[in-house]
Amino acid sequence: MSDRQDFPGNRTERPVRDADALLTVADVLSMPAVQAGAPEVIVGGRALDAEVRWAHVSDSAGVARLLDGGELLLSTGAGWPAEREELRAFALGLHRAGLAGIVVELGSPHAEVPAAVVEACADAGLALIALASEVKFVAITEAVHRALIAAQDDALHARQRLHELFTALSLQGAPADVVVAETARALGAPVVLENLAHEVIALEALRMPVAEVLGTRAADAGLRVPVQARGVRWGTLVALDGPAHPAGRITVLEQGATALAFGCLADGGDDEWTLLAHQGVVDDLLGARFATASDIAARLEAGGFRLAGRQCHGIVVRGTGSISELEYRARLAGCAVVAARAGGDDVALLSLPASAVLTDEALTRIAGPGRTVFVGPAVQEVLDLLASLRAARDLAASDRSDSGARVRRVDDRPLERLVATLRDDHRLHEHSERMLAPLVRHDRERRGDLLDVLAALVAHPGNRSAAASASHLSRSVFYQRLTLIADLLDADLDDGETLAALHLALLARRSTARS
Repeated sequence: MSDRQDFPGNRTERPVRDADALLTVADVLSMPAVQAGAPEVIVGGRALDAEVRWAHVSDSAGVARLLDGGELLLSTGAGWPAEREELRAFALGLHRAGLAGIVVELGSPHAEVPAAVVEACADAGLALIALASEVKFVAITEAVHRALIAAQDDALHARQRLHELFTALSLQGAPADVVVAETARALGAPVVLENLAHEVIALEALRMPVAEVLGTRAADAGLRVPVQARGVRWGTLVALDGPAHPAGRITVLEQGATALAFGCLADGGDDEWTLLAHQGVVDDLLGARFATASDIAARLEAGGFRLAGRQCHGIVVRGTGSISELEYRARLAGCAVVAARAGGDDVALLSLPASAVLTDEALTRIAGPGRTVFVGPAVQEVLDLLASLRAARDLAASDRSDSGARVRRVDDRPLERLVATLRDDHRLHEHSERMLAPLVRHDRERRGDLLDVLAALVAHPGNRSAAASASHLSRSVFYQRLTLIADLLDADLDDGETLAALHLALLARRSTARS
């Protein structure tokens, strides 16, 4: 079998009717019944992807009027016109009728396919195959029809399985990210859910880099299906290129979009989508669940959160309030924001102009009345943003006082910032383990509280009464604990350098525990 493609000029490729065609010209060409005729592809390429709905046998010059579209014409050419222009008009007429392709058996009356037919098919992008050996056309038609019936049966069963899958997801109230993931697995291709502002709500990249998925989606590649119901549209479900599906790739995507629309109707809108998207980004950022920094940066940017040329902070907000209100107030303050819950507190990523000043007053307005804000350093890179958020969380973890609304910054805590910068340095953690090992062992074996007592001491240097109060211990018991700590560590707890080293060790230990 050869694939002759030697017809330049202004050739028009025949459009593919459906990427999920049950049967294509190429499929028919591979059948044993066709291969028995020693087929030669005269015009192929994309034309071989045309969908075949039926096989039709005819030598008539007027066969075009009998076609409905999608047929594969099997012919000896016995009744075809003899004149060149008539032959060309005949072939173009078949193309206009929607023919999928022509299979010509050579012999009598044609030892080769007429040049006018070849040229017309090449110009129109209509598949043209010549059979060098005689075959039974009935064997080809039977093979085509059996394949079509089998494919239709597969498609029916595939649609039934899809219906059961997405119905179950809808009835279970599955969140959008689960529906998107199941849609991607069913298609074997990445799937992205975006809202009307083209912000990414959820995605399943499968084995493809996230940044590549989002870049391809931004280029308007792949299939797109609206997510809508009752005349309201909430977004778009996008599937990148992938393998054919028995039920049709567009059908799979439509089923996923329908399940998502039901979820929106049940939840009363797409607000849950935004919260879900932001929760996923924060969880992945804090858990370092990304292959490269560009992946998480692409997700942030796809949600409208830019880092380059901006001033970005990780913050923790403690106190009664809601994520949606926090995001609303941050946007009113001119910040791009991604907020979620983590460890019992609200955490957020803020992006604002590089020249802006993030004052305590602005942070208090963003957080809301009566809430405490812990602010990480300003950064412009993804990994630095992760460090900023972690530093804010470490600062929040070290401060459990109930003194009301206030703003605390990592920049005002030099040791906190040092630990945030060096948190991935093994030497820092070795220092922490070496210094605190006796206390860790004591607390583990005796269910003690020496680490907490030491933390209270370094948090209130020079004021042991306040440290005892923070430990919820009487002064006498607190002093007994300090004596035990000094003995176990063989250290002078009145020495400033020793206290600084212990403070650093405690911060490093807490940082490791939160990673």
